[in-house]
Amino acid sequence: MKGSYREICPVPSEQQPVNEYEQLKESWFFCWATLEPVPYWRKLGWVWLWSWILVGPIAATSFPLQKKPLLFVLSAIVGTCLIVGLVLLRLYLGWFYISDRLNAEQVFYEESGWYDGQIWQKTPEVLIRDRLILSYQVEPILKRIKKTALVLASLIGSSSLLWFCLENI
Repeated sequence: MKGSYREICPVPSEQQPVNEYEQLKESWFFCWATLEPVPYWRKLGWVWLWSWILVGPIAATSFPLQKKPLLFVLSAIVGTCLIVGLVLLRLYLGWFYISDRLNAEQVFYEESGWYDGQIWQKTPEVLIRDRLILSYQVEPILKRIKKTALVLASLIGSSSLLWFCLENI
């Protein structure tokens, strides 16, 4: 099928959805979402810890640790979660782009530059292959990122609710 596929498909190799998927899966940053649960959470934990270097001094300036320790911790938690949220957003957008390309019946591609875009209609075999990759490889990754974002949102929400309760005492 490889030989016949190259003859049928005019899309340059680096712009074919299945090759874009392989490149994304092997990239330094986007491969995080493909890791087993423990290494995945460890990577996000490192981002969360390193973001304390940025957020900690801001939270300490806003809420001195000696006077308002709980507000300092809550504001730092929200700030670090927002940074991790930006990392998750970037992961999600990259994988969502690939899911769109794999799911599409047509592939937009450029032969030599932005001015000569073309559209290629996928053959039924290519469409089935791409959608199988989408179903079994990419969709679980997107679900994992969404669940992680939900955990992060609940942490931000509970910290904000606790903050609100402390302010109104």
